Amino acid sequence: MQALFVHGMGRSPISGWRLLARLRAQGIHTHALGYAATFQRFASIRKRLVARIEALAAHGDYVLIGHSLGGVLLRAAVASLPPGTRLPRQVFLLGSPIQPSCLAQKLRRNWLYRALAGDCGQLLASPSQMAAIGPGGVPTISLVGISGWTGRLSPFKDETNDGLVSVAEASAEWVSETIRIPAWHTYLPSNRLIAQLILERINQ
Repeated sequence: MQALFVHGMGRSPISGWRLLARLRAQGIHTHALGYAATFQRFASIRKRLVARIEALAAHGDYVLIGHSLGGVLLRAAVASLPPGTRLPRQVFLLGSPIQPSCLAQKLRRNWLYRALAGDCGQLLASPSQMAAIGPGGVPTISLVGISGWTGRLSPFKDETNDGLVSVAEASAEWVSETIRIPAWHTYLPSNRLIAQLILERINQ
């Protein structure tokens, strides 16, 4: 079994090292793909990701793991795979928005956000672009954090969230399973429980 990890915006493949080490300890061959949302457009990253998944698929079964924007990129890449490509057995989304991001919509006109998040940040704020990605056609498990604050001063009000993404934003009818994790957004890839859950689902 192989596993490909794609990190979130502003992070690097290093953010997944604990998760990948735990998977490797159980005999899984791990890979990671890096990108820089500040300098690369969404379509360009997706194209590289499609090529990486094609190479992975040629060597047997695999799963995909995406943190935050990484999960959005993975879903878009799976939808763009050439016909006949072996599909992933499962896709694991770690705090990855499926619906438009509330925070991205609030910040989309902010000059600093536009500079740092680039084209990817604008996509996260767009209902039409997010909806166009759609379901990936493979079993998808959404692991969402629930340690974010709620209340009058929270951008999410009373919605359960991980500090950056709400449970509602990481949910959809076509998701096979939604699992709530007591963790903050940033720390989802290094969460031991998430590694255990991924291994359990892989071995089912």
